Order: sequence, then C-alpha cells, then structure tokens
Amino acid sequence: MRNKCMVAEDNVTHTENGREGQSAADEGRNERAEAADEGRARRADLTRRAFVGGLSVVGLGAGLPALSDRAAAAGEPVHFQYFHETWPTITDNLSTVADRGYDAVWIQAPQKSDLTWSDQSGRNDPPLGYQPVDYTVFDSEFGTEAELQALIDEAHTQGLEVFVDCVMNHMATGYDYDFPRFSYNDFHHDVGSIDDWSDDHQVEHGELLGLPDLAQYESSTSEYVRGELMNYMEKIASMGADGYRYDAVKHVEEKYWSDYANPKADDLGMSRIGEVYSGSIDYVQGYVDTGMDAFDYPLYYTLGDVFSGGDMSQLQGAGLIGQDPFHAHPFVQNHDADAPSQYHLAHAFVLTSEGVPMIYNLYPNAILDDSDINNMVWVKTNLAGGETYWRHADSDLGVYERYNNLLVGINNGGSNRTQSVYTSWTNTTLHDYSGTSGDVTTDGSGWVDITVPSEGWVFYAPN
Repeated sequence: MRNKCMVAEDNVTHTENGREGQSAADEGRNERAEAADEGRARRADLTRRAFVGGLSVVGLGAGLPALSDRAAAAGEPVHFQYFHETWPTITDNLSTVADRGYDAVWIQAPQKSDLTWSDQSGRNDPPLGYQPVDYTVFDSEFGTEAELQALIDEAHTQGLEVFVDCVMNHMATGYDYDFPRFSYNDFHHDVGSIDDWSDDHQVEHGELLGLPDLAQYESSTSEYVRGELMNYMEKIASMGADGYRYDAVKHVEEKYWSDYANPKADDLGMSRIGEVYSGSIDYVQGYVDTGMDAFDYPLYYTLGDVFSGGDMSQLQGAGLIGQDPFHAHPFVQNHDADAPSQYHLAHAFVLTSEGVPMIYNLYPNAILDDSDINNMVWVKTNLAGGETYWRHADSDLGVYERYNNLLVGINNGGSNRTQSVYTSWTNTTLHDYSGTSGDVTTDGSGWVDITVPSEGWVFYAPN
C-alpha cells in the first residue's frame, strides 16, 4: 500500500466494462449545457438587478452603490447541500436556491436503499440513501426516477448544476450479503469491524458501521463489482447530472479512484468531490491527486476550534484551501458534522475564502431566508477572487485581502476592534458590503483603518 500523500500515477488504466451507456450519457449534453447557460444568465441578471435595487432577496438592503467593472469581474461559485427533502419539494424550491446566488446543488444518493423516513430520529439521523440495495433502481424514499429527472431538468433551467451522492463503498445491513446484483463473494470478509483507524487495510476492507464492504479492487470478483459500479455512475450521468459526491472515499482502495472511478467520470464529463474524512491536509491531498476535488475536513476542524471563541490566527494557511484551493470545498456543517457555536462567523470566513464552499440546509427555509448568509453568498459570487493575503491576525481579529478584490475583517471577540491594515489600493474609497460599517479611504501608501464589530464581520471593496 503506497503512502496516501504520493501523487497518483500519470498513466492510469481503467476498465472498459459498463460502457454501453456512454452514448446515452453523451446524447443531449449540449442541450443541457445550453439550458444551464441560459439559466445562469437569467440568474446573474436577477441577482445583479436585485443588488442594485436593494431587494431583500440578496440580503443587502437598499441604497448600496453599483459595482465597478473590476468588482463585477470577480466572483466565485457557491454550492448548496439540499438534503432531507423529497425530489418534488427540492424541485419546487430550486428557483429560490438560484435566486439566492448558488451555482449548484448536492442531493442525496438516488438508488434504492434501506431505511425510510420513519427510521429517522429527528430530521436527519441517520440520513437516507447511504445503505444501497440496488444500484439499477432509482425509485427511492426521495421519489421516483421520473421525479429525479424533473429535478435535474429544472435545476438546469435555473442555471444550477447538480451533484449526486454516489455511494460505492458498501451496501445495506441486514441482507446477509445477498442483493439483487451482488452476492457473498463480491464483498471483503478479511477484516470485519474496523478497530485500528490508522491501518489502511482495515479502513479499506473493514465494514464501516457494520455495512457490507464491496470488493472493488484486487479480488476474484472485483471486475464484476467494478462493472456494476461503472453502470451506476453511467446511470447518474445519463440523467444529466453534472457531478458526483463520492461517499466514504478513504474506505475504498486508492487505486480504484485513480484507475477506474475518476477516469470513468472523465469519460462521462462529470465533476467529482470526495468525502475524505480526515483532519490531515496531506492525507486528503493524496486522494485529490488521484483526480478529484475534496471537502476540506482539515479546515472544518480548525473552524470548530476558532469559532468556538478560539484563536483567529489559526486560520492563516489552514486547511486544504491553504495548500490546494483549486480542489478544495470548505464547509461549516454537513449531515455528518455539526457547526461551531459562532455559526455566522464561520460562514463569513468560508464564504470569503478561496475554494468552492458547500452550504448545508439542515432547515432549508431557515438558511435560504437568512439575510446574513444570503449577503455572504452574494459577496462570494460577486466580489471574492484572487490570492489570499493576510493583513492582520491575533487571537480575536483576522483581516485578509483577496488580492485587489475584497478586504475581509472577522472579529470573534467580545469588543469592537479598530485596526490599521495595509491593502493593495491607494487613495481608494472602500465600501463595506456587509452593511455594518461606513466607507473608508486608503491613503497614498495603501493603509486604512477599519472597525470590525464584536462577533462580527466587514466586507470591504472599491465602490
């Protein structure tokens, strides 16, 4: 087993199994792309008009100055994790998601799975879709395959991409290794429960939470298993989805991703984001190097420390965004991981930092109607861009610039803070797009004094 931090081989091979659906996946992709482009143009026009007119939909308030050409050219995407709802409910709300400024939605795994709504304790425990029974059937607790198709089509009409959860590590419990498409020999039986989480073999062959572990690599039936999983990937792509969210990545042999799943995703024109549940940047980077993006779990753990009244200076260079922001997807919370106590402060950081953030909808109306979050999404998609330069950091206050685009101040302390910082602008008036503070003007050397309220934030950019 090679070290997880090593770069994947450049020359990878991949299976030719399960390619019958290739033409189906390719057919109509241009039409979907055209629909998505039209939807994005409509959404961009709406959100810009809403900003200029001061509509509450973007949470900015009336009377703010129009964007300069420079600021309008900036902007980075934001994704929305739309879980715990049926396909028709999500479909009905996609126009709202788009109007808030999001670029994509991530939805739960669509295949037939064990567990039902009645099995849940509370809203999302355990989340549905993570105990597959049959990868060929897309009628599930969330709705029918036709309803899923309607969701994807409507998302593209609204200018949204769709990332579909893709669960390829394991199957459901309680079936004694006997499934419609898999039997006993298609699973690992050499480990059982995972007792040593530092042992790669146990992590990759063990039964996560008692779930039967599929043998995707280096077993007598792995070619068949891979063929079934490639067909599963093709079925998702054939419905017009734009990308996968790979579940439980570290529990599958790394070469499965580098040699099979990622090349297959490339063939299908699909993006992918991996769930690599680890606080180690180098460990997560090892999977990124196989050809996928990754959720920034290393940053998540730092956010938990900092935004529970911790040391703001820990954010400098933290997480995968500090090492490889082009493949990083930071987040504050998801269906497996709780948010820190200073919830909005953590979002202020994630939604102005590098990377493509994923915003979680534990209660969708609450998050979509949260004016602070909506404002932050607008700032990310309109003002954020460029490399990160930290201008000041101490235990309570962090100030950083997204070079020549955006100056951010975040204060997790109990008192207002005024700080003189250097910027890339000279003799320039900066407007606070959070609506918290008044305009400030840099001097001839680029220095400016900004005031950040207690447990608050400011977003400065030229007006």
